[in-house]
Amino acid sequence: MTKEWIAYDVKARKKVKMVNPELVTLKNGRNALKGTSKETGISLFRIIGPEDAKEFASE
Repeated sequence: MTKEWIAYDVKARKKVKMVNPELVTLKNGRNALKGTSKETGISLFRIIGPEDAKEFASE
């Protein structure tokens, strides 16, 4: 079972489920998830820790 990733949607003004999240690495080496909002369809971005990045990569 895959984890449902949640991020803040500024258009809907609430936290929503992320559709098609992908792991990205920032310039400073931090990990983040980039996906789209299930409700409004806009881009979502969430910075995650190393444990969450390992969990996402193992899915």
